[in-house]
Amino acid sequence: MQQKFYLGTAALTEHCHTLDLSTIDTLQQLKSTLANLFPFVDPDSIHFFSTQTGTLSCLDSIKSSSSPIELRASQNDPIRIPPGPKELPLVGNHYELYPDPLGNYDRLFARYGPMIKTTNMGTTIYHTNSPEISHHILREGQLFTKTTSDPQHPLYYLSDQDALFTCDSTSPSFAISHKFVPPALSPRAMAHHSPLIRSAARDIFPVLDELDRKDLAFNVYQYMFKLGSQVIWRVVAGQDLQHFKAINTPPALPIRLFGQYLHLMKKVSLRPRWYGMLPFGEPARLKCVHDQLWSEIETALKQSVTPGGEPLPLSDPTASLKASCVADYLCRARDENGKGLPQSVLLANTVALLGAGFTTSASLLSWALYALVKYPGNQQRLLQELINYGADGQKEWTYEELHEIKFLDHFVKETQRMHSPSFQTARSAKKDVILPGGYFIPEGSVVISCFPSVFKNPEYWDNPQKFNPDRWAEEGFAGKAARSGLYTPFAAGKRGCVGFNLALAEVKMVLAELVYEFEFEDASTEAVVYDPEFLVTRPLNFYASARKRSEWPVKKT
Repeated sequence: MQQKFYLGTAALTEHCHTLDLSTIDTLQQLKSTLANLFPFVDPDSIHFFSTQTGTLSCLDSIKSSSSPIELRASQNDPIRIPPGPKELPLVGNHYELYPDPLGNYDRLFARYGPMIKTTNMGTTIYHTNSPEISHHILREGQLFTKTTSDPQHPLYYLSDQDALFTCDSTSPSFAISHKFVPPALSPRAMAHHSPLIRSAARDIFPVLDELDRKDLAFNVYQYMFKLGSQVIWRVVAGQDLQHFKAINTPPALPIRLFGQYLHLMKKVSLRPRWYGMLPFGEPARLKCVHDQLWSEIETALKQSVTPGGEPLPLSDPTASLKASCVADYLCRARDENGKGLPQSVLLANTVALLGAGFTTSASLLSWALYALVKYPGNQQRLLQELINYGADGQKEWTYEELHEIKFLDHFVKETQRMHSPSFQTARSAKKDVILPGGYFIPEGSVVISCFPSVFKNPEYWDNPQKFNPDRWAEEGFAGKAARSGLYTPFAAGKRGCVGFNLALAEVKMVLAELVYEFEFEDASTEAVVYDPEFLVTRPLNFYASARKRSEWPVKKT
């Protein structure tokens, strides 16, 4: 008993299979078989349609159909390639995206639906604001993977096949990196390194005091850039960058090199491949900066190792407590065979931890201060809760205590929902795939879950444009949102951010220290804008003033 099944959209008519139904006993068995052939990510979403009789809802009607059967995502929706704006020659639909991609993606989702196709300067990328679709995209497995070596991947210009964050999932370095790096950033390790985060956060106090005395405002991102790198460098490399000796202290050399490296990499990546091979100009400068930066970090690595420190076995969950910093642990960690990270993999992962760590944390800290001054009542409420938990200006917050402060946790979550720094979480389709809603994604395509749009999708969030930390107070809401793909600020699955424990510890510690000591006020003279072409979403022109507190509310029990 043979039956032909096909996808009805004109562009997909070549996708058809003839199946022997004599061994198929149930409709569910048929759906599972077809899901492997076409394939659908969700077999239950398959519907059957005949041009002669219409919708087919039982196995007998499918078997007896005299005409080929079209597979659909619902009774009325055919399988289709995601729609998108009209393209122009060469530039594609670049004009529809910039200079405000965040706002324009929301506009395009509202116009075309939860899955859209864009072609920008020859690069085709699919985007979604659907948590259901995002859930499938972020799962590392048979259908999707992370392939930064693909020239269409947004992180292609940063691709390093030795580092956990920037390598393909198929890279030989991925497995060994994933074995060693996560234990160095575990909750136990971050609890151990909390004093380093706290001391780095307090380093900014004298500078903010001086700014207050002189009645000066400051560019928040520039200062959080220095503070974020100060924290990350101390936790990862165990060194003090001394970014706050004065109000105008420039970033340390390695941080300036990072900035130059990211800038030059981005510029060179946008040119033809032959351009990057030129022995002069920006390509030559990029090589020089790369060599300088790697040399600086290699030196920092050597200096981070505890003199005479014994090997630290991965099998020992308390081994991280014997390391002075993350790099010290990574240098001394040994697996069950007594082997450590190869030097090239060790260096590449340290570079990635330092670079990705401070760029994302600087943005998150900036948006956290933005939320404090832009959304009335939250700063006072956060201060009151800190005092209720014992803040007195001398308290040495522990990792566990910070995560017990509920409003602090809700405030950080809502900041990440409203102002997510991350946008480049791209995955590649390992084969043709049909996503929920009937969207057909060709093999090799790059698909991005647009976190800022997912986190404010009006179909799933109540009043999504309102900053409301109390939405996280509902018991189990955060876990449910994460499992459903509705809230994944650090991505999810095997390729999720391994540094999320450090990121959350940092932003909570910095907020706890700064909010007790200072009252922040908005000093921006114009509407705050973000950088549409940087690696993360960061505010460019947000200014604030910090007023030294002289009185505090009474502790409430």
